[in-house]
Amino acid sequence: MQTQRKADVHPVFGLKTMLAAIVFSLATASHAADVQSAVATPIATTSESSSEAGLPALSDITALLRAQFRVAPMESMKIARAVLIEADRHAISPILLLAVMAVESSFDRYAVSVAGARGLMQILPAAHPQLIAGTTDLSDPAINVRIGSAILRGYIDASGGDLDAALLRYSGGGRGYARRVVLRMQRFDASLRRE
Repeated sequence: MQTQRKADVHPVFGLKTMLAAIVFSLATASHAADVQSAVATPIATTSESSSEAGLPALSDITALLRAQFRVAPMESMKIARAVLIEADRHAISPILLLAVMAVESSFDRYAVSVAGARGLMQILPAAHPQLIAGTTDLSDPAINVRIGSAILRGYIDASGGDLDAALLRYSGGGRGYARRVVLRMQRFDASLRRE
């Protein structure tokens, strides 16, 4: 594991973020190992089955999106399903993906930034032409979350697991971005544990 650069990150915040990243990485790695060794099963739809895996349930994420962000029922189901599928595929915490989406778009799948970033995870087509090739609709939750998760996973790997550095790169250098994502992660984690 590479050491993080101390000059770029406030020591206490960087340590907290690194610890959070380690915890979420271990949880997702453990889940991925369990999934590979088990017979393929559909995505959990109840709190009980996902609690065993340590992941939020589809129904809990859906309820959270409806209550906190006023996302329509079918839309929230599509987003929740995409989050759980891509979190598993890329070994990323679903809480992290939800937090990035909350900060990036407030779960507005039609959001477009002044720079041209699109959708839930604000994918910038000009920055990732190889991932966008053949894609027709970045407002589709499944497509947007698949591409955004692949980008984020690449940044996490390139930074040696340093979540601060990965989030900084994902945001294009946005000041305070990593802190906002981590705060959202904490809120989502607390909300999903209560449900």
